[in-house]
Amino acid sequence: MNTNTKFLHTILYLAIFIILPSIFFILVQIPKRTILKDFLSIITVLAFFIVLGQFYLSRMNEKLKDTFKVVEMIKIHKILGYIVLPILIIHPFLIVVPRFFEAGPNPFDSFIKMITTLDSLSIILGIIAWVLMMVLGLTSIFRNKLNMTYKSWKVLHGFLSVFFIIFASWHAIETGRHMNISMSILLILITSIASIEFLFYTNKKIIKNEKVKNYE
Repeated sequence: MNTNTKFLHTILYLAIFIILPSIFFILVQIPKRTILKDFLSIITVLAFFIVLGQFYLSRMNEKLKDTFKVVEMIKIHKILGYIVLPILIIHPFLIVVPRFFEAGPNPFDSFIKMITTLDSLSIILGIIAWVLMMVLGLTSIFRNKLNMTYKSWKVLHGFLSVFFIIFASWHAIETGRHMNISMSILLILITSIASIEFLFYTNKKIIKNEKVKNYE
């Protein structure tokens, strides 16, 4: 029974955070682009959805804890985080990588122009999300060096994650390159559910002062 439940949870995770985004990506009507551009785009899109799926793999998911051991959940959560966060961190640089193989503006000039175009809402949102992501990653890697209790770190980690997915989702929708109605709705639903779940979890574990066990 437990094996079947684990299998169903795995299929559900893959369907929501890998298969659906891939289908929506394929269905988005954008001008024909090079294979390299499409490859970099789908890698970035899937990396972001996997980050969104981190909430599903966290201890906030009470139903998942009935199927998987908390230690297993945290291990998978950390492994996926260490794999996909670097992809999203270099995302701004990946945008200009194809320009190295094309005639036109210098890639470095294009990159500088892109990140300094502060009259663009999508760029501002992207910069905010990128900074939040960097702080999120650094506070995770150097957690043991921070002068914080595990519970305090969990709250910080959660709030950083929520603010990151809100600004990153807004950035993706505002940019619109790989967005259609279906992709936008999926992003909004996942972000909203994750944010609400985190607030409920924080209220239950932190405000009501329940013990948060450190499994790491």
